[in-house]
Amino acid sequence: MTDPAVPTYSTTERDRRWGLARELMDREGLDALLVFGEHEDAGPASGAYDRWFTNGRPGMTVVFPRTGDPVALLPSGQYIMDHLESSRRGESVWIPPENLRASRDSGMIARTLDELELTDSTIGVVGLGPHLPWHPEGIIPFRLWNSVLAQAPKVRFTSVDMALALLVSRLSPEEIDVVRHAASVGDAMARAMVETAAPGVAESEVFAAGMAEGYRRGTVPPAMHFWSGPDPVAVGWPAWGYRPQAPRVLQDGDVIYAEVFSQFGGREAQNQVTIAVGDVHDDFHRAGDVARAAYDAGLEALRPGRTWGDVVEAVHAPLDAADGSMFLIALHSLNPGLVVGRGRGDISKLPGAQAYPAVNAHPAIMTDLVLQPGMSFVLEPQYAFGRHLVHVGGTVIVGEDEPIELNPYTAQILRSG
Repeated sequence: MTDPAVPTYSTTERDRRWGLARELMDREGLDALLVFGEHEDAGPASGAYDRWFTNGRPGMTVVFPRTGDPVALLPSGQYIMDHLESSRRGESVWIPPENLRASRDSGMIARTLDELELTDSTIGVVGLGPHLPWHPEGIIPFRLWNSVLAQAPKVRFTSVDMALALLVSRLSPEEIDVVRHAASVGDAMARAMVETAAPGVAESEVFAAGMAEGYRRGTVPPAMHFWSGPDPVAVGWPAWGYRPQAPRVLQDGDVIYAEVFSQFGGREAQNQVTIAVGDVHDDFHRAGDVARAAYDAGLEALRPGRTWGDVVEAVHAPLDAADGSMFLIALHSLNPGLVVGRGRGDISKLPGAQAYPAVNAHPAIMTDLVLQPGMSFVLEPQYAFGRHLVHVGGTVIVGEDEPIELNPYTAQILRSG
């Protein structure tokens, strides 16, 4: 289906990105970039920088020489077939067939470096540094990298993960349109869940309604985090997603927690969703008020020229002032996952948690990062009184002056029915 309202990337956007990559190489004294991308089956992969260069299927390894165009190394023949079909249909593929290679193993990486006369050069690598939150020590497989080092002994490799992440983080107008579209899909997924949730309905039906709405709107969202119950505190896939058991059936007084990941065109939006099913405990409303105050404070602080630390402190002020608990981070960056807020480590306060390993508090990361227009974040404060926990929030982009709030719908407790 072709829909003119759906945003796409132009060749102008391609040239902008490639120009920025060349400027990075000039600035860092690099002869080339070697960009390792996670395969699409990794789910909401924070290490999919390859797509930024290719506008293609995630999971390629990109070699980008400073004086030439990028070469994409493919993990399987499927990628060639997909590229061929997309080209036949006139879709926007950025890497021509002559710049594709049919493997991305260490031997092909070494041969590509030789082909591009990069065997005695300085190459910036994306994949060796941290890719938060799931890969704090890099994403390149150990055996592959050891083999690359052995086959390219004269190459001087240096990690540029952080440098590229900062470069990518300031979205262009075309990218903002794509994130805006992703956010609208996320809202639609949340609305479909609200419309489906009711006492007597299996939680899998609510999950399916949300995911189906994402598919219906022309994207393939990663599986959402989803739990339900009268006072659940879990966060992640529903247990029936990884353990053989039946989904629970919703009851009056339940709440549903969901983290909705809406990805579109290589960019991501997130919704933090709390749905009240019928009459819920008053403490949920108290916790929701605290979480909403934290969200509003973050929205007010998210201005160009402020620092990331300023925003973290603003969000945490209402959370720290209340007499309940928080268990997870309250905000982090998107597109890419670069910075996170601080964690208080309150999990040990949960009833029964004394038998579990302690979860240490941690400081915010890169608090001196100066906000610039186009940077995107998710404000996702959560707060609890006892086991009555509420998550609210969504995607926000730093504007030229005021923030661009994309998901106000989920910045509140939602009610089913």
